Amino acid sequence: MKISVILPVYNAAKYVVFAVESALQCKEVCEVLLIEDHSPDNALEVCGQLAKRYDKVRLLQHPDKENHGAGMSRNLGIENATGDFLAFLDADDFYLPNRFEAEKELFQNPAVDGVYGALGVHYYSKEAKEHYYKVFGERLTTVYQRHSPESVFPGQLGMKGSFGLFSIDTLTLRKEALLNKMDIFFKDLRIHEDSEFFFRLSFYLNLYPGILDSPIAMRGVHEHNRITEIETKKIKPCTTKILLWKEIRDWAEQEAQVSEDIKLHIRRMHQSFEIANAPLLKKARLIIKYLICDYPLIRNGLYNINFRKLSTQIFC
Repeated sequence: MKISVILPVYNAAKYVVFAVESALQCKEVCEVLLIEDHSPDNALEVCGQLAKRYDKVRLLQHPDKENHGAGMSRNLGIENATGDFLAFLDADDFYLPNRFEAEKELFQNPAVDGVYGALGVHYYSKEAKEHYYKVFGERLTTVYQRHSPESVFPGQLGMKGSFGLFSIDTLTLRKEALLNKMDIFFKDLRIHEDSEFFFRLSFYLNLYPGILDSPIAMRGVHEHNRITEIETKKIKPCTTKILLWKEIRDWAEQEAQVSEDIKLHIRRMHQSFEIANAPLLKKARLIIKYLICDYPLIRNGLYNINFRKLSTQIFC
């Protein structure tokens, strides 16, 4: 296997060396692509030093040298990758030595387009653990059962009960499958760009479970990473999820291969977050609007919404 690891870097000078060296410990890694995204710290200098120190490390920037976000940075990495397989790593996270253990065997099957695994938690300081332990604890981010590729897309949509999650750090893709089956990779979103990508990815590609019961990579938790701001509600999570589900809804409506029942489910999810995030008067207006717009579906028994639940329960 020849794996290109794509690693966006923004304001992570303290952590990126550890991230890079954790990837280089894996003999399957043929290159680490550092996409320096106009960081306000000295990340560019640190990345340059890493590129000089290690033959497998390449440093890239966007053509205009400006900040474009993690999604666009990953796209730049995909465009420049030379490996047969693609893996991703955030600059404040790191791989474990077993990162590609399952992938080596699974990718021998040409039907396997991608493999996902479990993510653990590492606290970079005592202060970070005190602040964010209630958010992450020692829990794995993982998919709870082994699912067939056909079940991954509806599972992420919430149509398969308690499905779980996988992380960008634990995803490995066959590059040829990604390039041949998807026209758009990561979209230009500043929040949830990876989640939006996962939805479309699992629709077009055959994704298989790797190691789900123990971590193959670790989420690095500190005081300044984006996910902690969202999870601790410094950034209101309902608002970001409305935008995420709007993106998914708009894509699904344009994709002829998405079935009508799935489109209805996606529409419901978007509506649910809109209602949950609205003030009381707007909740009532939205419920009336959706009742009017979707009455034929409700009448035909195709659209079962509990509006009382939607108007009172916080969905995020």
